Amino acid sequence: MSYKRFDTEDVVVSAESITSPVWSFGATTLTTFFTSSTQTGGTSADYYYNVFNTGSALANSRVQFAIAYADKKGSGSLNFNVNVPGKSPSSTVYGQYRNLVLGDEDSDFTFGSKTSETFYVLSIERARYKEKLLPGTLDLVLGISGSGARLRLTDDSQVNSTIRFNDAGRVYELVSGSQGSVYTTQNANGYSDASGSYGKLLPDVGVILLNAGALDLATGSAGGIQLATNRGSNTAALNQRKLYDAIREGGSFRIQAEETVS
Repeated sequence: MSYKRFDTEDVVVSAESITSPVWSFGATTLTTFFTSSTQTGGTSADYYYNVFNTGSALANSRVQFAIAYADKKGSGSLNFNVNVPGKSPSSTVYGQYRNLVLGDEDSDFTFGSKTSETFYVLSIERARYKEKLLPGTLDLVLGISGSGARLRLTDDSQVNSTIRFNDAGRVYELVSGSQGSVYTTQNANGYSDASGSYGKLLPDVGVILLNAGALDLATGSAGGIQLATNRGSNTAALNQRKLYDAIREGGSFRIQAEETVS
């Protein structure tokens, strides 16, 4: 029996991009949002809210993402120690994401061209995706009950030819729009010059940052939804609950995952 040695041309390596829904049970869009009274009533609620796809008592209920509020000055939450002002759950969350996204303790977050000391975090549950999120598929609707305020957000990956990077990988600005299509109602960039972009999409770590300053603006031409983030010092403001209510009122959160298979 004779054998033939493999040559380099005998081996072919290919890579394909596979997309899939992020949410449990193949749902492309999340339209119902629930919290667990056990979790929101515990100490972890000072830092974040877990959001489920169905009522937590049901067997098919799964955590889909978490909501947190970050504040550089520690405002909007109670201090760990009354004698140490500014050190609170919100400052802890800010420091955590500053290290993850910016990679040091001295840099500040910027949204568009505006620096901000406060933002909200949507952290997609790691079990919901295999490798990364897919830019251009984000469609998040926020609303305020009773006011009729609505805001639809996407990322700018489809209109920005330059890919930007930070310590968390690729980074895209959040703008007014849907699934990559930008609404230019505020300016050509899709957001208000007064506050900067609506946030950032960090697809490689499954994180969405939402600029509190942009969401707090008045409705209409200002481009906000009057979320009314509370930055009171040593105050249990539960701002993460405000964003949860806005997501629930909006009733639509869509994003897909992407995986490269070789």
